[in-house]
Amino acid sequence: MGQADTNAALAGSMGDAESRARAAVAGAKTLVIKIGSAVLAPGENPGLDGVMVERIAHGVAAAVALGRRIVLVSSGAVACGRERIAPGRSPKTIVEKQAAAAVGQAGLIAAWSAALQAAGAGPAGQVLVTAEDLEDRRRFLNARRTLEALLASGIVPVINENDSVAFDEIRLGDNDTLAARVAGLVDAEGLIVLSIADGVRADHGVGDVVPVVHDPAREAPALLGDAVSAVGTGGMATKLEAASLAARFGCPTVIASGREDGVLGRVLSGGRVGTAIPAGDARAPALRKKWLASARSPQGTLLVDVGAERALVERGASLLPVGLRDVRGEFERGSLVEIVGPHGDRLALGLSSYDAGDLHAICGRQAGDIEQVLGFRYCDEVVHRDDLVLTTSATREPPR
Repeated sequence: MGQADTNAALAGSMGDAESRARAAVAGAKTLVIKIGSAVLAPGENPGLDGVMVERIAHGVAAAVALGRRIVLVSSGAVACGRERIAPGRSPKTIVEKQAAAAVGQAGLIAAWSAALQAAGAGPAGQVLVTAEDLEDRRRFLNARRTLEALLASGIVPVINENDSVAFDEIRLGDNDTLAARVAGLVDAEGLIVLSIADGVRADHGVGDVVPVVHDPAREAPALLGDAVSAVGTGGMATKLEAASLAARFGCPTVIASGREDGVLGRVLSGGRVGTAIPAGDARAPALRKKWLASARSPQGTLLVDVGAERALVERGASLLPVGLRDVRGEFERGSLVEIVGPHGDRLALGLSSYDAGDLHAICGRQAGDIEQVLGFRYCDEVVHRDDLVLTTSATREPPR
């Protein structure tokens, strides 16, 4: 039975959205695979679990042999280096974790290089980034070009947060979100998140595995309970947030157990393993909007009224000054800003056509009044639709 026949047979036991998501990941030409540190370095034993590294490497090699382009986002640097920095115990301070990451990253990439070569997947290439690298558009594009060159040369990029300098990432453990951002960066058609969990479980994590989560923002509170708002270290709430971000890039996600033997083969054959998060039916956004969606540090906030919220969410319109209620923060023209609705939801991220002072002056005015008020007019839009991307919270049903 071929891949298409297998997917068709499996679709009979799934809903349309789930079957499409699993088939898309199974057939992805470019695929991002994120491996958590608890998969690679379980328990209190220092160093990596070589058996797990080799097992995943063989799964990657099988995918590469089928013509897939694989990008690995691998945690584990701190675990790999902790024994050198804090013998007999886990590093406790941020500085100790940063030092352990600096030591352990060399061992992590060496382990992946050896395992991938031995499995026949080809050589590995190390790429270290920070969230700020992906928020600066020039560095974002440079990273994209580097990854494309590696993939075109048959090299498996192994990406990690630059933990030795990235304070927030060590404290938050957010390689899940990094993987989603990388999926947008390389135009991946699928994201696989390998965790010690075998998927998203119902009833606050103690029930059965949920085969599909259609809308993580809406469904996570009922599924995860209090865990949804906790500051974790790569917990299930973070994984669902990452899957939601990937979905905005047009990339479906499967969350599955990395400790399960043959899990990559099952996912890539379209099997019903773990939890699938569909990307929806919308066309994947352009690269510029992927970059906007991945940004996390807006320099200001634009508060808008109900009419502007409707225009943005329902019609995909630009933001005009008449819908602007307030401006918060100091920022220049062209700065990244968040757009917040009357109910406090972040609706969108975008690039402001005017600086904060100018927006205060034209707040609530008609576009035709801009030149009269300011003495000049760059454009009619506060944020043009081409410089704007809706965020997850804006996918809820608009107010009536």
